[in-house]
Amino acid sequence: MTTTRDRPPAIGEARSGRWARVTSASYPLLVGVLVIGVTVSVLAATGLGPVRVPASEVGRILVHHLSGGGDTAATSDIIIWRLRFPRVLLGLVVGAGLALAGTVVQGVVRNPVADPYLLGLSSGASVGAVLVLTTGTALLGVATLPTAAFAGAAGAMVVVLAMARSRGRLLPIRLVLVGVACGHLFAGITSFLLARTDNSAAQQQIIFWLLGGLSGAQWASLPVPAAVVVTSAALLILRARRLNVLVLGDEASAALGVNASNLRRQLLILATLLTGTVVAVSGGIGFVGLIVPHLARMLVGADHRRMLPVTVLLGGIFMLWSDVAARILISPAELPIGILTAFLGVPFFLFVMHARGLASEGAR
Repeated sequence: MTTTRDRPPAIGEARSGRWARVTSASYPLLVGVLVIGVTVSVLAATGLGPVRVPASEVGRILVHHLSGGGDTAATSDIIIWRLRFPRVLLGLVVGAGLALAGTVVQGVVRNPVADPYLLGLSSGASVGAVLVLTTGTALLGVATLPTAAFAGAAGAMVVVLAMARSRGRLLPIRLVLVGVACGHLFAGITSFLLARTDNSAAQQQIIFWLLGGLSGAQWASLPVPAAVVVTSAALLILRARRLNVLVLGDEASAALGVNASNLRRQLLILATLLTGTVVAVSGGIGFVGLIVPHLARMLVGADHRRMLPVTVLLGGIFMLWSDVAARILISPAELPIGILTAFLGVPFFLFVMHARGLASEGAR
């Protein structure tokens, strides 16, 4: 059994660990509640929007299709099955993927304010996507934009890894510094590409994409990101003990037989895969990878064996309700989700930082 002494300290967690003790004795119950929360959120989010569909009707339509029934001409059937349900499922995938990527990055660089944006991954993906939108390239058809976004994130990680190496090792502080610098460079390139285009329609599409959204969700866009997120989550849970060791530092990792530099590189590649795949289908949605891991640590502590499943569930719930708000706040128009996550994320982040600061002072 893992005790408070055995587990690694949370990133930025107070020594008292008062948040972690809240649910340490009832972890299975917490996971069960979150699973129920995901189920309820899916049903509610599928029914909410400019045209509201009762939960009973939503359930009937979903059961009809999931049991092998075909499409019907009913308006509610078209709205639920063709438009909203794939969007809701994509929201679950995107939220879980961004939260997982944030957890990995925070563990790798041992920095509580780290997320995919900090290492330039999201900015690199934006360069690839905006390059396609401004040039009108369509070599791969509908797959051109997602492929370009993923290639941009992968290219950004190659640059960051190459520049952050010191004597054959990857150092967390160099990763952060290089990532921040490259992120600003990629953001400048994106702004330059946006300023160069004189296509007003493309400009509007780029701005909306940069702020993130799920309005383009369809069944064809689900399989690849879903497979990547599920596989990545499984791999991370299997490597949770090693990630725990990595948080302790390079010397402690070496003492326990873990090559911190190699493990850090592998985890960053996985974070790049997650970020590139998710950003390719949702655009740049910020703060999910920053806030959700903090919330998970507050609930279950810093042990990644317990934290990762909770992070996946919380990320999905957070994204679903952010998307619902984006759909209904200025209906029939739609807000970019990135605006909402910023409004929600900044106050929550400041609250968490303030609470942790007070707890740390009291523990000294």
